[in-house]
Amino acid sequence: MSIEKIKNKLGDELKDTKLNLAVVLTEAGALNLNKNQIYLIGLACAYATKNHELISAIIADSTIVLSEAEHKAAKAAATIMAMNNVYYRFIHLVNDPIFASMPAKLRMNVLGNPGIHKADFELACLAISALNGCGMCIEAHVRELLKTEISTESIQAAVRIAAVLNATAMALSIIDH
Repeated sequence: MSIEKIKNKLGDELKDTKLNLAVVLTEAGALNLNKNQIYLIGLACAYATKNHELISAIIADSTIVLSEAEHKAAKAAATIMAMNNVYYRFIHLVNDPIFASMPAKLRMNVLGNPGIHKADFELACLAISALNGCGMCIEAHVRELLKTEISTESIQAAVRIAAVLNATAMALSIIDH
């Protein structure tokens, strides 16, 4: 499976998703992101969607681009955000200073040492946080990214990748029904 094969599966009723998918995973469509960043974000988001077809396609397309460390970082980003997005979305939505002041008591060392460039890992975590709808995590990752060389266009591009891959995962799950 590849992204090209997925695009070919999407019918006319899914043309917007198909066209967006054709653009967001390219350097022209993801301003100021390089191929490694694009595929790292894409793979991490694919893992977050839990759609096996999409995961397989991104893995197939990214194998020649991503290092083993970047593949591992994509898995780490998806799993750590699966935990953090639930916990911190609760903290945010409960809006109670008692809960906000309590220590999380959750291990998340990978955030400090992801095994790849920290800003690249932050981009992947931001994209997944947007996909999972955790406002508190989105704010934290954007704050961290703005302290680095990452541009606002790159931040937007990461979230666009998340949005389109989320739509693609939805399309793949409903296409035959």
